[in-house]
Amino acid sequence: MSTYAPSAPLARTSSSVFGRVMSLVGVAIAFTVAGAYFGRDLALGTAQVLGFVAIGMLFAQSFSASLRRGSTGLTWLFALALILGLSLGPVLQVYANAEPDVVIQAAGATALTTLAMGAWGMATSADLSRWMRPLSYAMLGLFVIGLLLLLFGGAGNPLFSLAVIAVSAALLVIDFNFVRNRANDDDVIWLATGIFVSILNLFISFLNLFGRR
Repeated sequence: MSTYAPSAPLARTSSSVFGRVMSLVGVAIAFTVAGAYFGRDLALGTAQVLGFVAIGMLFAQSFSASLRRGSTGLTWLFALALILGLSLGPVLQVYANAEPDVVIQAAGATALTTLAMGAWGMATSADLSRWMRPLSYAMLGLFVIGLLLLLFGGAGNPLFSLAVIAVSAALLVIDFNFVRNRANDDDVIWLATGIFVSILNLFISFLNLFGRR
């Protein structure tokens, strides 16, 4: 019996962290959807400024531990999600009016990819955390480029969108694997932020891909 005793607390911990992380991701997505709705009639210039604010907030969080933990980190995550939604509102409104099916397809593809990568990461017992930092920096850079292309009217090369999808999907696997193998209470907010940004990355990239057809 002693051989298996440690696994129960670990399973309970990972299950608890997973539930809290995904709850925060869900709330962050709700803030983004609300922001996109209320920001749908914003001037494009205002949306672009908000996009730069969101980018600055992401970089600030990357370099400040206080923005990744506690009540400050929680407020920062939800504010970031709301501002990203506001910045995307006018662009999504254009898509919704001209090609509503594209928005639905992008959302569906994003959901399926997230579910598949999350299941893969949670099912993988090997520790993949060594890949987290390089892929996180790569994703942050790609997110900035992708957001700017979307806000400034350039859909970008489809190969770029595919690269973003590949990196974001890989990072989702690693984030969920980290939840399974290593995460504790201090990791909840930054993991939720990473998963949220990966999901948004996927959505923007699928939107670009499907909108080019």
